[in-house]
This record gives sequence, C-alpha cells and structure tokens, in this order.
Amino acid sequence: MKYNYIAIEGCIGAGKTSLAEMLAADFNAELILERFADNPFLSKFYKEPAHYAFPLEMTFLTDRYQQLKNLLSKRDLFTDLVIADYFIDKCAIFSKNNLQQDEYNLFLKIYDIISDFLPKPDILVYLYNNSENLLRNITKRGRDYEQNIKAAYLESIQENYLTFFKQRTNFPILIIESNTLDFVNCIDDYNKIKALFQQKFEIGMHRIMF
Repeated sequence: MKYNYIAIEGCIGAGKTSLAEMLAADFNAELILERFADNPFLSKFYKEPAHYAFPLEMTFLTDRYQQLKNLLSKRDLFTDLVIADYFIDKCAIFSKNNLQQDEYNLFLKIYDIISDFLPKPDILVYLYNNSENLLRNITKRGRDYEQNIKAAYLESIQENYLTFFKQRTNFPILIIESNTLDFVNCIDDYNKIKALFQQKFEIGMHRIMF
C-alpha cells in the first residue's frame, strides 16, 4: 500500500461505500463512512428540492466536517491507513448542482473556511459510471427517497465532479471507468482496482480504463 489516507468518491449509486468497505477489510484500515441516513432533510429534499436544498447541504457540510475532524485527528496519517467513502469536496460539488446562485455563494464562503482545516487525501479515487448503471444500482438498493432520481440529475452531478477535479492539483485523482466492472461480485475486477494502490501516482488527474 503506497498511501495512508484514501478517499473513494463517485456519483449516487456508483458503489463507493462497497469499495471502501472491501479495501478497508483487505488492508486492515480505519473506515470512515458517510452518515447520510442521519440527515433529516434528505428525504424532504427529493420531494421539495428548492425548499430544502440549502439546509440539506449545510447539514451535510457540518456533519462531514465534524466526522472527519474527530476521526482524522485521532489517527497518524503518516503511519495509519484510513479509507473514507467520501471527501469533503463533495459538499462544493453537490451544492453547485442543488443551490440557487446566491445560496451557493454563501455556502462556498462557509465551505472554504471549514475545508481548510481538514487534511487532504493522499489519493482520491472516483468511480465513473454511466447514468443507466447508476439508476440500476439505485433501484437495486431500494431507498425509497432515491427512486425518483432522474438520469439528467446524475449526469449533471458527474459533470460537476469532473469540472471540479480539473481545478484540484494538490493530490492524485484516479478516475476509474467502472461501467464494465463488477468489483462487488467479481474478484478479478476488484483485484484490478486493488492493484492500483500498489502504484505511486503523480499529483494530477489520471483516467483508468480496464
């Protein structure tokens, strides 16, 4: 393992939590999982997005910050291995998609202050999947409030992710084309991803296709 702090990212339904859990188990790592189920505004947002977008994003921001701050402060990121199924930057990415411009401007001011206090990952892995596969995974896991998500919404989020990554140059970002991978059920597919962590990637964005 060439890294000590790994963040797994992806659009809704990409399988980031599954991958993070599998890697953490294999490498005996501290696992940090997003507490999305604790957000009281999530199901309300999908019913009335315009009304609940700002409290949703603010709640996610403060909760993610508190969780990462508490857990990462207890670890030695130079010797211990930490794997998270999210990165704090997703707050800026989703808020850009969900908020009105004036709300987004206010949100960014708060986000910039908060995010500066958190360590950056040694490497970030983004699972890129087409909207058809994402919707299939969303349907399969069966969360009621997600069942009306549209392909256009997912595509917009993915576009925001890729645009945001182009502005990040202080750590390696691996974009894994996972449309044809089934790393949960196929050990060969999982091992292809696992092997990437034995390599040392330079700072910047790298696109990986198998």
